[in-house]
Amino acid sequence: MTELVSVLPDDIVRDCLARVSYEGFPTIASVCKDWMAEIQLPEFHRLRKDAGHAQKLIVMAQARVEPNLMTSGVIKCSVHHPVHRLTICEPETGVWRELPLAPEMSSGLPMFCRLAGTGSYLVVMGGWDPVTWTVSNSVFVYNFLTATWRRGADMPGRPRTFFGCASDSERRMVYVAGGHDENKVALRSAMAYDVDEDEWVMLPDMAGDRDECKAIFHAGKFRIIGGYCTEMQGRFERTAEEFDVSTWCWNHIEEDFLEAGKCPRTCAGGDDGAVYMCRGADVVANKSAKWQVVGKLPAEVCNIAYTWMWQGKLLVIGSAGLGQSHVGYMLDLKCYAWTKVQTPENYSGHVQAGCYLEI
Repeated sequence: MTELVSVLPDDIVRDCLARVSYEGFPTIASVCKDWMAEIQLPEFHRLRKDAGHAQKLIVMAQARVEPNLMTSGVIKCSVHHPVHRLTICEPETGVWRELPLAPEMSSGLPMFCRLAGTGSYLVVMGGWDPVTWTVSNSVFVYNFLTATWRRGADMPGRPRTFFGCASDSERRMVYVAGGHDENKVALRSAMAYDVDEDEWVMLPDMAGDRDECKAIFHAGKFRIIGGYCTEMQGRFERTAEEFDVSTWCWNHIEEDFLEAGKCPRTCAGGDDGAVYMCRGADVVANKSAKWQVVGKLPAEVCNIAYTWMWQGKLLVIGSAGLGQSHVGYMLDLKCYAWTKVQTPENYSGHVQAGCYLEI
């Protein structure tokens, strides 16, 4: 076996590599084939995580804002034709940066695209072309280890938009369900994308059509919450159902999971098995089939754009109202205390979608 560095034990070299920031991984990968192979091993990422060096990233599709177009926290750029970019926030350090787009995205991210993070990959799916507004089934994959984009296999079937999307990091799979086609007909079909193999596989259909549903991968299940059928047109269902990846079937439909007409967009799965969401001015949790209030939202984020859960913390990103700057807050669910995420002005545009990665 080839030594990683000829004058040092491999364990010491691995420990050094594990301490490198994710931004340095492309440089490591370019040094030699052995180093590139090393940082791609699951064992390397387990070492990095166990040693406390893994970095937590929130990647967002966010409207571009120029600071000189802001006045007293009000965004002056056009809200009718915003240009969206990919931004990265490290919520625990307050570091923000912009991620370069794929060459095919020279006009900006597709409107209403979905983002999913799995392993060291970011997956951008679907959306509307920002120039022609045509619906696309395109898939783009960004590899954080090499800082490169590749075009993935398109989503099968007719163009769909406003679908639910969630990822399983352990299997490096991204699951898609529901949404509507180009004729605004709600869909019940579902599918899964294998990021490593660049292949799609069809899942059994859901029990019902679900446009604008919320998808979360939670406790080993792909869970779909809310949505509505074609005839309901924006009147959200109360139901939820889940797909068991071990049995490859849908089961356990919950009839009264949500309040009547409640949009499920802010739902997020917690490490404690509960589902959290923002409801009015409150943060609520569904525990033992009952919703209960666990906290009050800060006034600055009462208009929620994005939520995510990890390691006992709830991240919310939103604004005080239409056209206002977007900021983030984290709720510690152990002590129920809020911490504001410092947000530079040029990263305060509207957040359209987001995902979480731990690299």
